[in-house]
Amino acid sequence: MSLGRYRVAFQTILTKEILRFMRIWMQTVLPAAITTALYFIIFGTLIGERIGEMDGYSYMDFIVPGLILMAVITNSYANVVGSFYFSKFGHHIEELLIAPVPNWVILAGYVGGGVARGVVVGVMVTMVSLFFADISIHSYGLTLAVFVLTSVLFSLAGFINAIYAKSFDDISIVPTFVLTPLTYLGGVFYSIELLPEFWRGLSLANPVLYMVNAFRYGILGVSDISVITAFSIILLFIAVLTIFSLNLLKRGVGVKS
Repeated sequence: MSLGRYRVAFQTILTKEILRFMRIWMQTVLPAAITTALYFIIFGTLIGERIGEMDGYSYMDFIVPGLILMAVITNSYANVVGSFYFSKFGHHIEELLIAPVPNWVILAGYVGGGVARGVVVGVMVTMVSLFFADISIHSYGLTLAVFVLTSVLFSLAGFINAIYAKSFDDISIVPTFVLTPLTYLGGVFYSIELLPEFWRGLSLANPVLYMVNAFRYGILGVSDISVITAFSIILLFIAVLTIFSLNLLKRGVGVKS
C-alpha cells in the first residue's frame, strides 16, 4: 500500500473522530469550560485571596497552567477511550481490522482525534482563563510542545484502557480511581515545595507532576522540577505506551476475541 493511501486512511479515521466529538460539543467541549470557570471562581477568587502569592505569582495566575492542562488530559483521554470502546461495542472496529490498514495508522488516527479534542478544549479553557487572570506566555514553543505531547500521552493511555475494557464500567474505573487522583495530586493547585519531605519525594513518582510543571514553566517561567527531566519523562512514557499499544493491536488483545 502506498504512502498516499496510508494518508487517506489516517485522514478518514481522524476526520471521523473530530466530527464525532464536535457533533456533541455540548457534552464534550462545553462542560470543560464551565468546570474550569468554577475552579477559577472557587479556588482562584475565593480561596486564592487567603493563600496569597505562590512562587512569586498570585494564586490565580499560579493555577492557570495546571487547570488548562488538567482539561487537556481529561478530554484527550476521554475521547479515545470512549470512541475506541464504542467501536468495539458496535463492532465497527472489525471493519478496520480486515482493511489493509497497518496498526500504526489506526493508532495514529485515534490518538489524533484525542489530540484534536484536547486542543479544542485547551484553547477554550485558555480563553475562559483570560477573564480571571492576566496570562503572559514565557515560552510559546515550550508551552505548545508540552500541550501537544501531554495530549498524545493521555490519548495513548485512553487507547490502552479501551482495548482492555470489557464493559462500560471499565472505561470509567481508570479515570475515576487513577487519572483524577493523579491530576489533583500533580501540583495543579500547589507547589510541591510546600509539602513535607516525605510527601514531596512521593509526589515525584507522579508523572502528571512533570507535565504540569513543564507547562507552568512554559507559561509563567517557574517550575518545581527540571524542565529537561520533565520532557524526558513525557517522551519516555509516550514511547512506552506507543510500543505497548501497537503490540496489543498486533496480538489482537480485546479486539479479536
